[in-house]
Amino acid sequence: MGANGAGKSTTINMLLGFLNPDSGKVQINDLDTIKNAEETRKLIGYIPENVNLYPYLSGLENLNYFCKLAGLVYSKTELEDYLTTCGLESKAHSKRVSGYSKGMRQKVGIAIAYAKKAKVYLLDEPASGLDPLASNELSLLLKKLAKEGATILMASHDIFRVREVCNRIGILKNGILVKELNSKDVSANELENLYLKFMQN
Repeated sequence: MGANGAGKSTTINMLLGFLNPDSGKVQINDLDTIKNAEETRKLIGYIPENVNLYPYLSGLENLNYFCKLAGLVYSKTELEDYLTTCGLESKAHSKRVSGYSKGMRQKVGIAIAYAKKAKVYLLDEPASGLDPLASNELSLLLKKLAKEGATILMASHDIFRVREVCNRIGILKNGILVKELNSKDVSANELENLYLKFMQN
């Protein structure tokens, strides 16, 4: 968690191997993300705030295309299963993405990571711009992925969504992790007060 400019997206970019840390090192599965960028990226599913898909392709076609880019070949049934598992209604599978809501595009983005068998999901402000229903659906999906053994790092300043979804919470300020805690040890209101205290001081 952190305000705009706190370093959340920068942290994700270091995990993706796009930026070198000023000091120390960044690792995923004991692999340095800079020295072993190609290998660590195979483990990662990255879902940005705005998922970029081809608007004139359907959700199914987008998923198939991005899977093939990653060297993965699936049957139509398997692709449909991935989309359904990630919460996209079957009637939307064959519709053009240009008619999708932001929440629907995010589900396709998560399905791409899921089909890739990602071990680590990096989400940058995933609930930004989602209505309450879509935001709740996203939370349920992330919890499901976590139960299946995925590691999920979510950058957000949505206090209540973070408290609901995450096991561990870190507060970033000016690129420094100023507080780390377990979500079960704090209520949403306590987390909000703690967050505001760090942001105001």
